[in-house]
Amino acid sequence: MSSIAANLRSTTARMPGLMTALVIALASTFIAEHYGGPQFLYALLVGMAFHYLAAEPRTRIGIDFAARGVLRFGVALLGARITVGQIADLGAGPIALVVAGVGATLLFGSLLARRLGRTGPEGLLGGGAVAICGASAALAIAAALPKNDQNQRMTLLTVVTVTALSTVAMIAYPLIAKLLELSPEMTAVFFGGTIHDVAQVVGAGFLISPQVAETATLVKLFRVALLVPVVLMISLSFRRQNKDNDEPVTLLPRFLVGFIILVLINSAGLLTTEVSDSLSSLSRWCLVVAISALGVKTSFAELRTVGWQPIALIVANTIFLALWVLGGIYLLEHVIK
Repeated sequence: MSSIAANLRSTTARMPGLMTALVIALASTFIAEHYGGPQFLYALLVGMAFHYLAAEPRTRIGIDFAARGVLRFGVALLGARITVGQIADLGAGPIALVVAGVGATLLFGSLLARRLGRTGPEGLLGGGAVAICGASAALAIAAALPKNDQNQRMTLLTVVTVTALSTVAMIAYPLIAKLLELSPEMTAVFFGGTIHDVAQVVGAGFLISPQVAETATLVKLFRVALLVPVVLMISLSFRRQNKDNDEPVTLLPRFLVGFIILVLINSAGLLTTEVSDSLSSLSRWCLVVAISALGVKTSFAELRTVGWQPIALIVANTIFLALWVLGGIYLLEHVIK
């Protein structure tokens, strides 16, 4: 009974902050749906307007839970969108190109971060967000990094920057594809292998054709699947630091275990399309709530202290990945073929 009472008290203590993050997420979604623009970016900015609530005792516990617990649950649910069959259908060439692009971008981001005088975690955040799936990847990687104020500010700045760049890419990359006269298949590989967010990949694809949008989405979902090995390696790399920071230390974070289980269940055909879509929608809502909470925890003044280098890092990573994939497409179409 004492355990049940303790859990009830803990849940009750979280509710004010959790409901605050949920209301901010709802408001941000309303703005995005009625006036256009990126939902994640609105959630961040609206959340930052309520920064004073981060120090309020009644909301602090729930805000912290939303920024961490809800975030991890949302990342785990991303697995409901992916099947092993989808990945196999892409073919060896695009799969190899995407895997190499993710690895090369992570390496490039880490090396460039050092050149700019930034920390290793910042390089991994910027490189991982660009290489995999934008804001979702930034949040997942942040959950595996040591918990400190600098990493939190870098996470927020990364989310803002990759969201903006993803929108720019949705408009610019179709023009580049037409200028280079890429085939529909390679156009899909270009969009899915480079654009940061799934929604922008779909948008860019439909600017060409429904078939390009469908194939580009499959390529993008394969990039999302690479979140598992990347976050696992990062988690293992920072195990000692996380232990020093009183973080739970496990070989494989539980949210990644959930991600893998959902991929396997979906691959076995045990999830109907309706259930898969519902879990995907719930995942996005969880991530919007988490970003809202992260926004509340960060002030504009604190964000300014991060400096210009992280923005330059993410922009450079974006350009590097685009050039990498275009170079790989040239090899696939004119050399290897």
